[in-house]
Amino acid sequence: MSPEPATARLSFVTLEQFLEQLPPELKMLHDGGSGASLLRWVEPSELEDPTPYLPEGEFLLTAGLPFLGEGGSAAKVDAYVRRLVDAKVAALGFGIRPYFDAVPDVLLDACRIHNLTLFEVPESLPFAAIGLEFSQLLETDNARVFRQLADTNRQLMRAVLSPRPEHELLAALVQRVPVWAVLVGADGRVRARRHNAGGSTGVEHSLLAPMLERLLSGSGPRVEMDGFDQPGSTLVFGHPLRSTKDANLGALILGSDAPLSPAQNNVVQSAVGLLELLVRQRTSGSLAPSQLATAVLLHPDSLATGGTKHVNGLKDLLAQSLSSTRSAQMRVVQGVRVDGAADDGPVREVLQWRRLFDTKLVEITEYGFTAITRLKVDDSLLADVEKLGWRLVIGEPTELLGLTAAYQRASSLRSRVLSTGKSARVDEVTWSVAGLLGREAGTMLAGRLLAPVLSLEVDRRDPLLAVLRGWLSENGSWDSSAKALGLHRNSVRRQIGVLGELLEMDLNQAQVRAELWFALQYVDELVGPAETGGTT
Repeated sequence: MSPEPATARLSFVTLEQFLEQLPPELKMLHDGGSGASLLRWVEPSELEDPTPYLPEGEFLLTAGLPFLGEGGSAAKVDAYVRRLVDAKVAALGFGIRPYFDAVPDVLLDACRIHNLTLFEVPESLPFAAIGLEFSQLLETDNARVFRQLADTNRQLMRAVLSPRPEHELLAALVQRVPVWAVLVGADGRVRARRHNAGGSTGVEHSLLAPMLERLLSGSGPRVEMDGFDQPGSTLVFGHPLRSTKDANLGALILGSDAPLSPAQNNVVQSAVGLLELLVRQRTSGSLAPSQLATAVLLHPDSLATGGTKHVNGLKDLLAQSLSSTRSAQMRVVQGVRVDGAADDGPVREVLQWRRLFDTKLVEITEYGFTAITRLKVDDSLLADVEKLGWRLVIGEPTELLGLTAAYQRASSLRSRVLSTGKSARVDEVTWSVAGLLGREAGTMLAGRLLAPVLSLEVDRRDPLLAVLRGWLSENGSWDSSAKALGLHRNSVRRQIGVLGELLEMDLNQAQVRAELWFALQYVDELVGPAETGGTT
C-alpha cells in the first residue's frame, strides 16, 4: 500500500513523527501500535473521565490525580483505560510527580490488556513543553501541506490553459486525490472521464442517473451522495457546476472507497471552481463569437470569395463558438414558443439556450430563437426543451458554407411546427409541397378549397371528386382524362364545368389547378377514398 500523500493531511501529524521531536527522556512503557496514528492534539487532564472532552486521536497527559485513593483500584483504573480506548485516544502520557514517583503497575497492566500506548513523562519534561513542541510541529507540517496544495493548484491551473482543459483538469485531480472522476454536461452526457490510481473508472453511467437528476434539477451549492458495491465506488459524491445565475451547467461526480481528508476536499473544491469557470466561459462568454461576428459583418462576401486561409480562420472561430472542431458538422435549430412557455426575458433565454445546446451562437427572434449547435439534438434533449413549452425545427448536419441553405430549409418548416404544435426534423421531412404542409395543414386546405363539393350528398360528391382528380392528373386533357375515368369526353367537360361553378374558381388557371391538386392529396382524410368512376 502506497504511503499517504502530504495533501491527504491537514492539521495532523503522526504519533511517530511527534515522538521523534521529543527528548529521549520520554520513555515508552507499552507500545499499542499507534505510531502511525494521526494526532489531533496534546491535552493534559486530571478528570476521572476526560473522554467527553477528547477528540479522536488525542495524546492525553495526566499526573495521576484520577488514580489517588479509591481511583487507584484495579477496577477503576481498568475502566479508565477502557474508556480512553473506546474514545480512540492515541496514547497516554503519565507524569512523574507530584502525585506518583513511578507509573502504577495497575495502570501499566490495564494498558497492556487494552493495548493502549503508554509513556512515562519524567519530571524534567513539563506538560507545557510537550504541548508547545506539538504545536510547532503541527505548524511546520501544515506549512508543508500548504505548499503541496499550492503546487496542486498550480497544476490545476496549467490544465485549464491546455488544449483540452476539462480532460487535463480531471487527470490532475485524480493524480492528487484517490478518486475516479466523471464530468457530465447539462444534457446528462459524459464530457470527460478519468480513472483513479487503481484503474477504476467508476460505475455504469445508468446507475448515476438518480444522482444526476438531483444535481441538474436542484439549486444552490450542494453535494449529492450515493454509494455502490463496486471497487472504488463505496462513496460517490457529485458537485453541480453552476452559472452565476444558478443555472445548472453540468456536474462533477467522484468516487472513492474512503472519505476524503480536509486537504483532499480542498483540491476537489478548487477543481469544481475551475470547471465552473470553464463551462461558464463556454456558455456565457468568449472572444470567438465577437471576432466571428466582426469578420462576417465587415466582409459579408468573404465566405464565397475569401481565400482558404481566411475561410479556415472563420471555421476555427465558429468551432470555438460551438465547443467543437473545424471539421465537425453542425445544425441550425429554430425554437417556437407554444402555450405555457415562460417568458424569462431575452438575456435569461439566451443563457438557457446556450447551456442546453452547448453553443454561444444563439439569436432571439420574434418567433422564439435560432441557434447553431454541434449537438445532434437527440430525443432526450428534445424532450427537455419541449417540457419548457417550446417546439423545435431541427436542421440536418451541415458545414460552414451550407449554413445559409440549412437555415432556409429550417425556416420553411416553422409554419408547419406552428400549425401542428409538433417539433420537426428537416432530414425526416418529405421535400414536397404536400410533405411540407403536413397532415393538419393539408386537411385544413382541403376543407377550405373543396367545401362546396364536400357538402354535397355522397352519391354526387364522390363522382365529382373522382372526375376532378382524374382530370387534374392528366393535366387537363379531355381525351386522356375521359379514357382514364372511363367516361365520354363531353361528360368530363360537363362535370368540370359544374365543379368550376360550385367552387367559384376558374379551372383554366394553373395556380387554381395546383392548389386543388394539393388539396386533393388530403381529401381522403375528410371523406374517405372517392370512387374513380362516374356516369356518362
